[in-house]
Amino acid sequence: MNIRTLTLASLAALGLGIAGTAGAQGFTSISSQPAAAPAVTPVAVAPAAPAPVTEAPAVSGPPPAAVPFSSVSSVGDSAAGSGPLLPAPRLVADYVQADRIVVEKNARQLKLLNRGDVIAQYPIKLGLSPKGHKQYEGDFRTPEGVYYVTRRNPYSDFFLSVQVSYPNEADLARARAEGVRPGGLIMIHGQPNVPRRPRDYYATNDWTDGCIAVSNSDMVDIWLRTRIGIPIEIRP
Repeated sequence: MNIRTLTLASLAALGLGIAGTAGAQGFTSISSQPAAAPAVTPVAVAPAAPAPVTEAPAVSGPPPAAVPFSSVSSVGDSAAGSGPLLPAPRLVADYVQADRIVVEKNARQLKLLNRGDVIAQYPIKLGLSPKGHKQYEGDFRTPEGVYYVTRRNPYSDFFLSVQVSYPNEADLARARAEGVRPGGLIMIHGQPNVPRRPRDYYATNDWTDGCIAVSNSDMVDIWLRTRIGIPIEIRP
């Protein structure tokens, strides 16, 4: 079972509730219990002498430090999308929800904001021709401007993905005036499910057709913290 399957199963559990908990903990219905054993008359037994109590030695020193969880793409030169073990699933309510996404292309950063405060940020990779606003289909540029999250796809070819509302009305009008197709299907997504290059390539190069790529573990976090309809501002 690969990491994508495990993650989708975890997300399904978050949305639908943890099914089968009673069975997993050994709970059964009354009708499934075996017949009660016949009563046994208790036999009086003389109480045993209490055992001497010894005190456990005191433990000195500070408790062990917690180990932080990091995405693969944010740790040194590690390869993005190599499928780190995910933390145990938590309720979606445990995650502070974003009300805005900001992408800074030059800094290669995606930030999630809540009421103006940055609550999370992630390293990103862009299209093969990252500078400038997207002009037409096939130019490998990542668009710039203010858009919205319009769709969430758990069955993407690139792990999880959320779609950006490019092209907007201004993009369509410009493309019509120039006689070109504006392109579309701009996504924030994880790593390819079927890589065509070594993993280090995806970690160190801009490689998409114009989308915004993050590591798989970062994509899970973005998926849990965002929803359809929130704005996404893509800056140069």
